[in-house]
Amino acid sequence: MPRHMLTDSNWSKLKPILLQQGIHDKASLRLTVEGILYRMRTGCQWRDLPGAFGSWNTIYKRFNAWSAAGKLMTLFSTLVEDPDIEWLFIDGSYVKAHQDSTGASTGEAEAIGKSRAGNTSKIHLAVDAYGLPNAFRVTGGEVHDSTEAHALIDDLPSGDALVADKGHDSESIREQVEARGMKAVIPRKRNSKKGNANLDRGLYGYRHLVENAFARLKPYRAIATRYDKLKRNYESMVALACGFLWLPMRNVNRP
Repeated sequence: MPRHMLTDSNWSKLKPILLQQGIHDKASLRLTVEGILYRMRTGCQWRDLPGAFGSWNTIYKRFNAWSAAGKLMTLFSTLVEDPDIEWLFIDGSYVKAHQDSTGASTGEAEAIGKSRAGNTSKIHLAVDAYGLPNAFRVTGGEVHDSTEAHALIDDLPSGDALVADKGHDSESIREQVEARGMKAVIPRKRNSKKGNANLDRGLYGYRHLVENAFARLKPYRAIATRYDKLKRNYESMVALACGFLWLPMRNVNRP
């Protein structure tokens, strides 16, 4: 019997959210979710899922259908419960795209680009003061952090401060953050004429929280290496991993 990830307590929190999205309460639902989590953890091909979870083809088709309908992204959004948005932290991290992830036969977006490491994608992640994911976006690896930051910031609630590294040093980003009523804690680049005299170095020291979040996500092999051909399927896998970090925090009595 393969190792499972869902305890009875976590399943009691997760199941009602799935049912609210119109997912049928089949007897095999828990095993189907376990099969998807197993693939997330191990990065195996879908057809190599252990038979203990049921038919691999059925599990893949359900995952693909839930992904196409945006249900796993909604699952993540629902699990983000009472975040501490006083401080928000953003950063990006490269993900190597496996050769099997390229060459999708459909016209759907792939979000795989060329970078120094070859074919890569990038996860642009925002976490709260707990270090838990609040929002993320997936792009090709060639997309600079500062380019995608505007859309990521638009996805976030307004806190007291937004913290980012010097890769996000841009006047347009600072203006966007300040227009949202937040303090921009972003160091200026070495060649900047304005310098970093006003940088809140104490708060900037907590930027490791977003790096820690990546460190908690990337032990899942299907997150650390991209195997999914379609952008939406990889996003759904990342959403599931981010949601799994929130699951222990959720109140079991919450509807």
